[in-house]
Amino acid sequence: MTEFAPLLLFALVCLLLMLGYPVAFTLGGSALFAAGLGIINGVFDPALLHAIPSRLFGTMSNTTLSAVPLFVLMGIMLQRSRIAEELLHAMSALFGQRPGGLGISVVIVGALLAASTGIVGATVVTMGLMSLPTMLRQGYQPALACGTICATGTLGQIVPPSIALVLLGDILGNSYQQVQLEQGNFTPDTVSVSDLFMGAITPGLILIALYLLLLTTLARRRPQWLPALPRSDQSRGTALQVLRAILPPILLIVAVLGSILSGIATPTEAAGVGAIGATLLAAARTPLTGSRLLAIGMETMQVTTMVFMILIGATVFSLVFRGFGGDELITHLFSQLPGGLISAIFLVMLMLFLLGFILDFIEITFVVVPVVAPILFRMGVDPVWLGIMIAVNLQTSFLTPPFGFALFYLRGVAGAEVTTGDIYRGVMPFILLQMLLLVILVFWPELTTWLPDRINR
Repeated sequence: MTEFAPLLLFALVCLLLMLGYPVAFTLGGSALFAAGLGIINGVFDPALLHAIPSRLFGTMSNTTLSAVPLFVLMGIMLQRSRIAEELLHAMSALFGQRPGGLGISVVIVGALLAASTGIVGATVVTMGLMSLPTMLRQGYQPALACGTICATGTLGQIVPPSIALVLLGDILGNSYQQVQLEQGNFTPDTVSVSDLFMGAITPGLILIALYLLLLTTLARRRPQWLPALPRSDQSRGTALQVLRAILPPILLIVAVLGSILSGIATPTEAAGVGAIGATLLAAARTPLTGSRLLAIGMETMQVTTMVFMILIGATVFSLVFRGFGGDELITHLFSQLPGGLISAIFLVMLMLFLLGFILDFIEITFVVVPVVAPILFRMGVDPVWLGIMIAVNLQTSFLTPPFGFALFYLRGVAGAEVTTGDIYRGVMPFILLQMLLLVILVFWPELTTWLPDRINR
């Protein structure tokens, strides 16, 4: 029975999380409880717990993770500065006169917002409050309107600079180096957050293009589902006004991603550029009073504290899991699978997809990925490809009924005129498109690896 202790520990954590206990304390508390039982029964070496302080210090001194609070600040600042409303108004002025134009505007604005905030929940809530009433008022089919907003909101999972990619890049980079050192390579190749950002650009653009293709096709075949805006409701903004609304956030995104891709700045330094740029954009639109700055600072601190508390709990969990021989057990189970690498990848993706129903991406990144990633790396999987596959897979999970997080976010802000069934039906075609992207990446992994390889030469 002792050899299955890691699986029992993992099952205990999942059970407690489903019961609603705080994630960080569930991870750390369950691990320490299991370690205590193991010490009493002589099956766990207490000396392993001495590594906890050094691991926590390593987390505190990790410069890559310093990008997290800066990107969070950037997203919250842009969210509170009403830039998204100006963007939607401007895009509606360009596309509103044709069927499907408002939906296309929502996708484009959502993509820009995702690239600016990198937070799935914030994008879904913002777009739901801002665009759903307008889409329903203009006669859009409720299911299609809800599906468009939910799918667009999850783009923050894959479109850089995504916070999910920042956390994944750190975890995958450490795991990849660890595996290479175990294999005798004492000058290991590195995998950075920048590599994941570069690898996510092409898949992100493909997914946005698929969304737009779906809406334009429906606009031709079912124009009554996506009617054009009445002339009285169409904006008469000039090209200068449209450019004024679109250009600042685009320049901010280009400054952040461009500095990373060109090698001028690290992700942490680029996050600083983004935070300063977002603050300047917000100040140019609305006065940043002391109370507003305090509210933004508190919200940033709350999100950042949540991320790092989970990271500390996950560090303790990972140490105890390995102390019970969890990595050897998982490696053994994977090696016994018929089909080898293909079966292992399929099983990991299926497990992550199902866990995405009950766990947030932060929890999955810190708890599950450090366990399964080294095993796949030993089997020859490319780390950048694996990171993008995980991000797209979780994005699909967050959109899938009945437990997708994005559905809950929209249900919380949608009015009574929208039913839960409308939301579930509306996301179905977008789920199929995301699954199509996963299939494309399986057969053409170069879509994720070509740009990082090209730039890193």
